[in-house]
Amino acid sequence: MKNGKNLKVKVLVDLGYIHIGIDKHSVKNKRIQTKLINFSFEVFNDNGTKNREMTRVAPLEVKTNRYKE
Repeated sequence: MKNGKNLKVKVLVDLGYIHIGIDKHSVKNKRIQTKLINFSFEVFNDNGTKNREMTRVAPLEVKTNRYKE
């Protein structure tokens, strides 16, 4: 991460998606910095139901085994 902070978390990642979501409670508890974006996009649950619109992002680096994005 930009500030050098590392967090170990257990996640389920579907690498077929463009964006990966993280809930606002985790962002607040882990003090993850977010940025306001000048557009919004809809977020859907894995069953296809609409969740909400996103207006903030947290640019994070994901590492698992030998994969890094």
